[in-house]
Amino acid sequence: MPDPELLERITARRAELDELEEQLAKQLAEVRAERDELAVAERVLARVSEQLADEHASAAPAPRQVGGRAVMLLPHRTPDVEETMLPPDHQRILAAVRQAAGPVMARQVGEMPGVDVTVRARLEPLRGRLVRLVDRGWLRKLPDGRFTTRL
Repeated sequence: MPDPELLERITARRAELDELEEQLAKQLAEVRAERDELAVAERVLARVSEQLADEHASAAPAPRQVGGRAVMLLPHRTPDVEETMLPPDHQRILAAVRQAAGPVMARQVGEMPGVDVTVRARLEPLRGRLVRLVDRGWLRKLPDGRFTTRL
């Protein structure tokens, strides 16, 4: 006849393994559910990224043709675009805004590089350049109409 103590140990071990199997099955189900959630999140992220890229591409102005080549005369400010890539007059405008003690009006910017701001016909093109620099992310325009550098 089998040893009763050995049978008891086998039965106890079987109960431990059954409990462990139940815990592992529960953990496996949780892991699979989380994996499914991550797969959904990845698809949503990819879809949103595509939509944002499409919106950004459609919002960006089309490059112009210069010498038969497509160029952006005033590029958007991005980490890979340096200020030296801007046209010289726009670089001077940025420098004038930076040199100011704080936010400046277009007239003050014009006085720094030596533009005759007493003539409105000279001031408006300067204001247009400032606004384009704002649109491309190089400057900020405050609600009161003054211009300042971006952080």
